Amino acid sequence: MPREIALFDALIPTLLLVFIGCLFVQLAIDWLFTRLGWYRYVWHPSLFRIALFFCIFGGAGLLLHVV
Repeated sequence: MPREIALFDALIPTLLLVFIGCLFVQLAIDWLFTRLGWYRYVWHPSLFRIALFFCIFGGAGLLLHVV
């Protein structure tokens, strides 16, 4: 996997695209958890959201590194 991707003659890091993709995945999971009411069982929903995003982004970054 290349470290940079050319987008309109500008080089952007690959992790930026992974970050944006993980952001959309996080928004979908957040919508689902809110819809199902699972945040009632979490002590601090904001901390849970950011921790979940870090887990998703870290896993995607590691997967990108391995592939």
